[in-house]
Amino acid sequence: MQTTNPSAPAPRKARVTKRDPERTRAKILEAATDEFTKHGLGGARVDRIAKRAGTNERMLYYYFVSKDQLFLTVLENVYIKLAEAEKALDLGHLDPIDAVGKLVEFIWNYYIAHPEFISLINSENLHEAKFLKKSRKLAQLVSPVQDNIREILQRGQEAGVFRGGIDPAEVYITLVALNYYYLSNRFTLSTVLARDLMSPIAKESHLKHATDVVLNYLLKRPANV
Repeated sequence: MQTTNPSAPAPRKARVTKRDPERTRAKILEAATDEFTKHGLGGARVDRIAKRAGTNERMLYYYFVSKDQLFLTVLENVYIKLAEAEKALDLGHLDPIDAVGKLVEFIWNYYIAHPEFISLINSENLHEAKFLKKSRKLAQLVSPVQDNIREILQRGQEAGVFRGGIDPAEVYITLVALNYYYLSNRFTLSTVLARDLMSPIAKESHLKHATDVVLNYLLKRPANV
């Protein structure tokens, strides 16, 4: 009869590795955002994304189907994050002029803090926005800033400080252009102008300039001018 040694260690149970789909998906998105930011859609490689995310290509395609779908998801993600940050703005209690200044400052600082946004939008523009046009989340990507601008303009006009007949969409384009162009072209502009556009002094100067440009457009001019 076989006896059991009471002092012998108990047999180890096989380790069961639990899958965490949300964590895996998030890691793939993080890695893909960096890859598309650095290399664009054409230069990005799925194998590098999978390796950095600590998974394999099969799992990547399981979650995102294709490289194009992964790019679209990354694009949607950066737009949604921007929209969420914009929704958190609290401008209603501010004087209309101060609210405009705060809005310009927000866009400027957001672009500086999120260079991946500019790079990904540049890439999408090269493809004539064909991925955004396919997005099923387009309604979520719409910037709330236009609504903020509309509300600020209305308050400013009622207070007699802003002129009438201003298109909020044009103001939005101006706000974006003043900051987006500066940052997306900072390398060539710094070289051509022989000036470090990303120095603290240069960035502070540009923010003031951008704010002045927008306000000078909005402010009501004296009747004799």
